[in-house]
Amino acid sequence: MNSADKKKLRAQAHSLKPVIMIGQAGLTAAVLAEIELALNVHELIKVRIRAEREDRKLISEKICTDTGAELIQGIGQIIVIYRLNPDK
Repeated sequence: MNSADKKKLRAQAHSLKPVIMIGQAGLTAAVLAEIELALNVHELIKVRIRAEREDRKLISEKICTDTGAELIQGIGQIIVIYRLNPDK
């Protein structure tokens, strides 16, 4: 994905609210399943990760590798991820 596409997606994500929140339990199988569902429905979602900076980076990388999504933006505790749904 090139930078122009990412810029458009960041603009679209600006008005979105986080759909998934990852708390004390961390990234569980149930949370990954919810992220999969949200990506299938919305394609572009925000996720709030309540953890330390290093942990947030690891969690966001794991989310992207496990779901096949692409990290569009990460600011503080919020990440924006995108995965094209071919059925739409």
